[in-house]
Order: sequence, then C-alpha cells, then structure tokens
Amino acid sequence: MLKATGAVGIAAAATTALSAAPAAAAGAAFVHPGLLHTGSDLARMATKVRAGAQPYTAGHARLTANRHAQSGWTARPQATVVRGGTGQNYTILYNDIHAAYQNALRHHVGGDSAHADTAVAILNAWSAKLTGLAGNADRFLAAGLYGYQFANAAELVRDHPEFELDRFQEMLSTVFAPLSDSFLAEHNGAVITNYWTNWDLAALACVLASGIFCEDKAQVARAVDYFKHGAGLGSIKHAIPVVHDDGLAEWLEAGRDQGHALLGVGLMGTVCEMAWNQGIDLYGYDDSRFLKGAQYVAKWCLGGEVPFTANTRAKGAVNGWSGAETVTQAAGVDPGMQRPIWAMISNHYTKRRGLSASYVTRIAAKASPEGGGGDYGPNSGGYDQLGFGTLAFTRDKVTGAVGSSPGAVASGGGASGPSASASGSASVSASRSPAAGSDLAATGADSVVGWAAAAGIGAVAGGLLFLRRRDRVRGASRGGV
Repeated sequence: MLKATGAVGIAAAATTALSAAPAAAAGAAFVHPGLLHTGSDLARMATKVRAGAQPYTAGHARLTANRHAQSGWTARPQATVVRGGTGQNYTILYNDIHAAYQNALRHHVGGDSAHADTAVAILNAWSAKLTGLAGNADRFLAAGLYGYQFANAAELVRDHPEFELDRFQEMLSTVFAPLSDSFLAEHNGAVITNYWTNWDLAALACVLASGIFCEDKAQVARAVDYFKHGAGLGSIKHAIPVVHDDGLAEWLEAGRDQGHALLGVGLMGTVCEMAWNQGIDLYGYDDSRFLKGAQYVAKWCLGGEVPFTANTRAKGAVNGWSGAETVTQAAGVDPGMQRPIWAMISNHYTKRRGLSASYVTRIAAKASPEGGGGDYGPNSGGYDQLGFGTLAFTRDKVTGAVGSSPGAVASGGGASGPSASASGSASVSASRSPAAGSDLAATGADSVVGWAAAAGIGAVAGGLLFLRRRDRVRGASRGGV
C-alpha cells in the first residue's frame, strides 16, 4: 500500500470476489441477539435510562419522539418492492423496517410489551407477503440496505413467542441475500470499479447480517473474506486506498461527495460492529485501517484540510459500454451535514480499545444525541442507517488490557425484555466494556451505467489503471445499470 505518495494504487485484492476462506469465529456458536446489539448492550441501555444517566436519556428521548417508534404503527406489506425505474414503492418498506426496529429497541429499553408486539406484527406481515425485489440497478441497493436493517429489527424479537422466525429467515435467504451475494460476485455485469464503495458495503452488510441471523457460517465467512480481500471498491483496501504517516487514510468516496462518503463510513462501521459481536475483529483489521479512514472523513466533514490523491475510475459494462472518470480532489463539504454513524465508531475505538480518535470523537459529540430513520429527512438517504447511536453505543471506558475482538459465545436464547436481555444471552461487547432530504444511495436512473465494478486496479503515475476481469461475469443481467 502506498503511503503519502503522489500516485495511488487501489490494490487488486483477490482473484475471486467471494472465496470460502473461513471467518475467525466460523467454528463457534452464533450469539443472539448479536447483530448491532447484544443482550448486554440492551441491558446497559435499559439500566442507564432507568438511572437517568446522560447521554443515554437524551438518546432515548430522540427514540421515543420519533413517529416510527409508536406502538400504533401498522405495516403495509407488498408482494414486490420496486426501487429504481417505474412503479417505485420502496418508501413503504424502509418506513416499516424502521418502525419495527424502533419499536423493538424501545421495548428492550422501556419494557413495554406493546412495542415488541408492534415490531413482531410488522415483521410477520412482511415475511408473509414479500416475494421479490425489482427495479433497475437500484434493486441491489434495496436488497443490501433493507436486508441488513430487516435482519437487525428481527434479531431484537427473534425469541418473541409470536414471531415467525423460520418464515423470516426464509424471506432473508430467498429475497434479500441472493441479490446481495450476486452483486458482490458479478456487480450487475459491470466492470469492477463502476459501482462506488457504498454499493459493495450495502451488499456486504446484508450478506453478513442475514448470514448471522440465519446461522449460515459459510455466508458469514464469505462476507468476512470479501471485506478483507474483495475485488470491488467496498473491500477495505479499495475503500481506503492510501494510508498516510499522520494516521489518516484517504476515503475513496471523498472524491465523490460528502453524503455518499458518510453513507460508506456508516455501512463499514455497521459491518465491523456486527462482526465484532460474533467474535470477528474487522475494526482492528490491517492495523485499524477503518479507524484511519473514519478519522479522515471526520476531519474533512469538520472542515479540515485533508490530502487527496488523484485517481481514475473505469466505468461501464463488461464487453459493452465503457468510460472513465478522474477525480483530483476531495469534494466540498457542509459542516452542518449529519448522519447517525459516529457514536458507534467513536465508542468502539476510544472506549473498548482505549485508542485516540480525536476527529471521530469531535464529530460524534457534535452529532449527539443521534436520532434515527425519519430524523434526517424524508427521502431514502435519511433511512440508510438505523441510528440512535447515542443511546445504543455509548459505553463506559474499558480498564485493563484490550485490543482484540471477544470470542463468539453460544446463545442462551435471547430474551424479549430489558431485564431478561441481561441474562438471556451471553455478553460479547460487554466483555470489553460494562444533509437532510438527500437521496444518498440512489445512483439515479440518469446514470448511463450506474456505478458497477470490475476487477483489478494498479497504480499509474498521476492516476490509476483499472484492469477489467471479464471472466467474473457469468451471464448476469446488464439491464438497468
């Protein structure tokens, strides 16, 4: 990896997009609840809120004030969800998912069973009716974003007596995960750099979350391997291609725009947190490369000057349309733009690991208390993260030696109430610690080929040479790219 040089190499990391290299905890039992929140996390939130401790109470107030977090929410399930092109109805899906998640979280913190019942009713309604995702290339975004969010909402009520667990697992395994798996393997028939970083990361989050929820060890292993070695722009060394001696590492999409860069950081943090809670340390991978990339984005978003190495990204379809785009500098920023992504990252590195994360800490404090879906604008970009990080991820600082991910532990049968959460599932995280209105994810149907992905990238003086690997595509549809 180049360090603070004039030319960038986004190194080609793997000869296959999805290999079967085992994840670190692949031989251990799965932890439930164990996606973004463990049982100990949920117990901590409930305990802190009951004690009136800040900033938990401020974070909880944002949750209870959100219109999605009300027990009167009624689901509107659809047989087919469309994102991209004509007949779009995906706004119904993401609103219902966030209502399910917020009601489930509110139940764990406050103990009101009506909120758990509401979450279960929403999730059961969708698993009984949804059979497919449609649209142009944006259908892959729907699969990735809403797949990982659906899994997280359902994880919070998986042991509720009325929750249709098997049916929900089937929906994740047949509707969401296959599209995300396909995207990481074939990138919709496009060259490997055509789709920006956040596309890969959305798909990766879905593959990992649904793998954990459905207890599919091979699927989890594929996700972990792609994070480390994947050929697309969402794998860590492609998303963060240059590490500088000052501890900052360039985030590739900083050359695109602020909103998408924030989306990518939030998604990578989500992947790292879900993996951590299963005993897999991606936060610390490659000398905490993600921390260095998050520090870079945080400093940039706070209005600081950051280095940026010019790069050229190939676009187009394999054996079809082709083009290129060169980026020479980091995009402009709005210091007032906020997304609920920073509390989780800041608390992991500073509280669990005791590391310095000055810029991330500052921007997390600025964004506190973090809200969730519905608090950051009415369009899909405001629903790309589940949010409420101030409530969910604020931690007491660890004392003593830290630095490695806890091992995955066997599930004790996750509980459905705040007090039961503390004893119903083994602790993972607690073992280490007691611009609104912007549609960030959409490529836009205006894009001739969307943002797809090709295979290897090598350094060229002043830019990048993107090498296509056409053997990756195995007859994938190229429509809607």
